[in-house]
Amino acid sequence: MKMMTCKQLGGACDLEFRASNFEEIAELSKKHGIEMYQKNDAQHVQAMKKMQSLMKDPEAMQLWFKSKKAEFEAFPDGN
Repeated sequence: MKMMTCKQLGGACDLEFRASNFEEIAELSKKHGIEMYQKNDAQHVQAMKKMQSLMKDPEAMQLWFKSKKAEFEAFPDGN
């Protein structure tokens, strides 16, 4: 298991997500982001707007995804 925070994944808080692979941790982060967006949490809404802007450029989004996946993979298990 590896850990990344909401902020490390482009979010707005220090909530920790733990998963054995990057796809799983990305899904946990996405669910959290949606919950916070629905609660109209200002910081998360702003972070979501940044991500939505990034998603408009598929190449930039792919580079972001690859860099976050590499960051995740570089962490030792149990961090």
